[in-house]
Amino acid sequence: MKAAFRQRFVSEGEQKGCLMEGMKMTNTFELPEDKADKALEVVEVARNSGKLRKGMNEATKAVERGQAKLVLVAGDISPPEIAMHIGPLCSEKKIHFIKIKTKQELGNAAGLDVPTSAIAVLDEGNAKNQLKDLLKK
Repeated sequence: MKAAFRQRFVSEGEQKGCLMEGMKMTNTFELPEDKADKALEVVEVARNSGKLRKGMNEATKAVERGQAKLVLVAGDISPPEIAMHIGPLCSEKKIHFIKIKTKQELGNAAGLDVPTSAIAVLDEGNAKNQLKDLLKK
C-alpha cells in the first residue's frame, strides 16, 4: 500500500514540477547560488518599498488567495512535511516558487532577527525590474 501511494504521488508531483523521494521533497525550481541571491535581493528591496508576508502560514494564505507574486521557501525546514504543500499549491495558482538554502537567509532578507521558513512577496515595490529579470531567466 505504501508503494502505491508513493507511485501515485510521484506521478502527480512530476506533473506539477515536484518529486517526492521517500519523505523528502525535491523541487525542480531550485536556483543556482547567484540567482538565489538575486531572489533575496528582491525580498530586501520589497521589505522597504513593497509588501511581504512572513512565515509558512502567512505565505500559504497569500498563495491560496492569489495575492503572492513570488514565494521563497527555506530548504532546511524540519520536518520537511511542513513545506510539502506549498510547491504544488504555487504550481496550481501559477505563482513563482523558489527554494532558498536556509531559514536564516530568508529571515535576514526579510529584516527579521529570527529565521523564517517562507516569505511571500505581495507587492514588489521598487524591486519590480529586479523581479521581472529574475523571473525571465
